[in-house]
Amino acid sequence: MPPIRNKRMKTRTTLLTASLLGGLAVALTTPLLAKQQATPDDDNTPAASLPALGAANDDTSVIGVSSGGYMASQLAVAWPERFVGLGVISAGPWGCAQGSLSLALTQCMLTTKGPINLDAINDRYQSYLKRELVGPTQQLSSLRVYTWHGSADSVVALSVGQSLTQQLEAWLTHPKQQLRSIVDEGAAHGWPVGSASSDDIQRADCATGGGSHLLNCDRQVAEEALDWLHGPAPLSNDESTETDSQQQRQQGKLVRFDQSDFEARGLADEGYLFIPASCEAGGCPVSIALHGCNMSANDGDERFVRHSGLNERAAREKRVILYPQAKPSMANPQGCWDWWGFTESSWQIDPLHDSRQGRQANALMQMLDTLQSAPES
Repeated sequence: MPPIRNKRMKTRTTLLTASLLGGLAVALTTPLLAKQQATPDDDNTPAASLPALGAANDDTSVIGVSSGGYMASQLAVAWPERFVGLGVISAGPWGCAQGSLSLALTQCMLTTKGPINLDAINDRYQSYLKRELVGPTQQLSSLRVYTWHGSADSVVALSVGQSLTQQLEAWLTHPKQQLRSIVDEGAAHGWPVGSASSDDIQRADCATGGGSHLLNCDRQVAEEALDWLHGPAPLSNDESTETDSQQQRQQGKLVRFDQSDFEARGLADEGYLFIPASCEAGGCPVSIALHGCNMSANDGDERFVRHSGLNERAAREKRVILYPQAKPSMANPQGCWDWWGFTESSWQIDPLHDSRQGRQANALMQMLDTLQSAPES
C-alpha cells in the first residue's frame, strides 16, 4: 500500500513535527583484532575499524528500545534467516509508519488519527514479500520474540504496543511458545534496568520516565529478554561488592569503532562494541542493541551502552554486543533510527527504509557481517 502523504505540509511544519520525534523513541573487546582500539574512556585515541572477530553466525538476536525497537523489527523482518531472536521495547508494529511522518506521529506514537490499521500494514508486507524485499515467512514464523511496554507510556501509547503483539501472534507459528509480551502497570516509556545496580546511572523514575530513559522499575529487561531469546545464562557471584562498571571492565571491554566504513544517512561517526574476555578468540554469538531517540552516545551520553544491563549479561553468556549509533540531523533532530523513511524519502516516493533496500538497515547488517567474518591471519 503506498504511503499516506500530506503534500500541503510546508517545510517549516515538517521540521517542527520532526522535532517532536524526540519524544518517540527514547527512541536505542579483546584487545581487538584491529590495528589500534580505544576504550570510551580514552577519548583522545581515534576509533579503529570494526574488527572481523569470527563471531558465530547462529544464535544471533536484535533488540531495541522505541525507535531502536522499530528498527530491530525492520532488521528481523527483512533478514529473518539471520536471527533467532527479536526484542522490542516500548515500540509498535513493523511497518507502522508506512513511509509517512504523519502516520508515525499520529498512529505509531500516540493515536490521534485513530487506531493502527494492521490490514494496511499487512498489505505492505505482502507487497514486499512478492518483491523479495523481506525474508522468507518460514524463517520469520520461527523467531522467538520478547516485547515490553509500560501501561503509562505517554510517548508510544500502550495500544500501539498491543498492535505489535497482534501482528506477531499472526506471524509466529506457535505464539504461545515463541512470544513473551510483558506490560508493566504504571511504567513509563523507556528501558527498565531494575534497581540492583550500585552504579550511579541517573535512572529515570519508573512512572514518569525521561532523563536517561533507563527506568528504575522492578524489572531487568536485558536479563529477561536475553533469557527468553537464548536461554538462561550462568549466574554471577552474588557476593561480589564491585560496581557494575568494575565487573564489566574485568569481564570484557567496551570499545568505540569507526562507523564511517558503513555509509548510511544518519549514522554517527562512532559506534560501540562490548566483547567479553572469553570471546577474544572468536566463536561467540552476537546481539545487536539499538538505542532510542535522545539515547545516542553521539553527544557523549554512554549510559545505554554502559548501563543497559546487556554487557553484564553478555559477559556471563559469552555473547558480543554491537551498539550502532545514530546521530541528530535537521531531518532527524533527536538522533532516532529511521523507522519512518527520512533516509530515503528525499528520493523515493515510497520509502523502502523498512526493507532489504533500507540504507540504515543495510549498514547495520554490514556491521554484523564484519563481526562474523574470519579475522585476517
